[in-house]
Amino acid sequence: MGNWAVISQYEYGDGYVTAFICRGRETKAHALEELRAVLHTYLPRKSIVEQWRQVYRFADQESYLLVIKGRASKWECTLRIAELISDSADPAVAERAQMEDGAAEVADGPQDRLPPGD
Repeated sequence: MGNWAVISQYEYGDGYVTAFICRGRETKAHALEELRAVLHTYLPRKSIVEQWRQVYRFADQESYLLVIKGRASKWECTLRIAELISDSADPAVAERAQMEDGAAEVADGPQDRLPPGD
């Protein structure tokens, strides 16, 4: 099991935008494959007319910084992978993520808040 996503994060206006490029990949390896496949084609905004692009790899080798020069502006965009913790292949992580509200206080680590019935 597992639920991996490729996400993009970039500054836009006075804030930041986080966008999903793809979701629902079963393994980390599949998500990394998708990530590397979009490095040279992804555009954070459809209206960008690309002049050039630079790709920087972070030391963890699971996230990248894209610098894209358009006609009128330059975009800096981070692409990375993320795992939905409630669907983690690591049973300990998934179990901690789905603890009841009362037990969540004693749990160490992040928890998902799932709607009733899910």
